[in-house]
Amino acid sequence: MKPSKERTKSSKSRLRLLHQYYSYTGFYSFVGKSILKALPYIILIVVGVYVLNSFFNINEALVRLTETLPIYGVLIFFFVSETFMGLIPPELFIAWASKLNRPWLYLMSLAFLSYFGGLLSYFIGKSITRIPRVHNYLQYKMQKQLKNSKKWGGLLIVAGALLPLPFSISCIAAGIIDFKFRGVVMFGSLRLLRFVIYGLVIFNVL
Repeated sequence: MKPSKERTKSSKSRLRLLHQYYSYTGFYSFVGKSILKALPYIILIVVGVYVLNSFFNINEALVRLTETLPIYGVLIFFFVSETFMGLIPPELFIAWASKLNRPWLYLMSLAFLSYFGGLLSYFIGKSITRIPRVHNYLQYKMQKQLKNSKKWGGLLIVAGALLPLPFSISCIAAGIIDFKFRGVVMFGSLRLLRFVIYGLVIFNVL
């Protein structure tokens, strides 16, 4: 019984140390301020999508698209979507894969396309910083934020890979803050796990 208690204590102490680290480095306040700054844009996008959807049923159009295009066309469309912003929910494509003869083959194809699309997005983020105005803005007005962001770049990628957030945007942000590509490759591989988990759920429901 003692080893299990010791493990519990050690895990708790690690979590406590992690919490203290994020508190001291200003991670929580940084995230809070970032969310507040992004909130107006998020609301604007949500309202825009809602208004657009009231005139034009986006979900029906996407479903019709997957039914109309050949398999390679859907895969290309998905890759482009996952590379540029990734705003279309991958669950729609996972549901599409569930109706095919070899669902797991196409599920893993989607997973790797999403993963590589994210890696490509990273370089899009890097290229954005080469724009003179953006470069100057980041260097002189966002220097402190960039320094903090680099500390937590791994969390940014993990959140984008596992949570229902656009993976592409996380990778673009990682490129902008000049997070190490090796870290993006490593943490981003969790994207594959997300597709497997979602596949297990969706394939058993549909």
